[in-house]
Amino acid sequence: MSKKKEKKAAPVQEAETLEEEVLEEQPEGTEAVEEAEPQADTPGPEVEAEEAPIVEQVVPKDQFLRLAAEYDNYRKRTAKEKENLWTDAKADTVQAFLPVYDNLERALKQETADEAYKKGVEMTMNQLKEVFAKLGVTEIDAQGKPFDPNLHNAVMHIEDENLGENIVAQVFQAGFMLGEKVIRFAMVQVAN
Repeated sequence: MSKKKEKKAAPVQEAETLEEEVLEEQPEGTEAVEEAEPQADTPGPEVEAEEAPIVEQVVPKDQFLRLAAEYDNYRKRTAKEKENLWTDAKADTVQAFLPVYDNLERALKQETADEAYKKGVEMTMNQLKEVFAKLGVTEIDAQGKPFDPNLHNAVMHIEDENLGENIVAQVFQAGFMLGEKVIRFAMVQVAN
């Protein structure tokens, strides 16, 4: 039994010697945390505990406001980009159909003896105009209006006393707009 008692006592002794070694290894002038007492000149843990939440509350609130502002800007920017992409896609699609519009317009100007054929072309043209209207596409009204380089493309110039200066005399090709965006400029002849 004496051997068993010695074995049990050995770990307790080893723990005590380790604790003594740790205390001896501490640099001079430092004491264990348990032995330190707060001095009267320095603020105690109670004062620091009261100030800490105030600082922690101010910083996260400022960070939160910045993050909220950044998110709001991101949301607005992506909504604008999405709207622009949608407008550009519609404009590209309409632009692909403009040659069809031009050909139907030329077909309507041609004389024909077949009334059914003429009526069919007119119905097709009206249907295409309705589709454009549903998409928000409008034809640029140019005939008899003052020349606007933002809407019109002048390809000819004539002298006509009946018309005022810089007035569109003739429209060669219709122009179209989608909202404020010009899809195709109107090709026009300008007087004086």
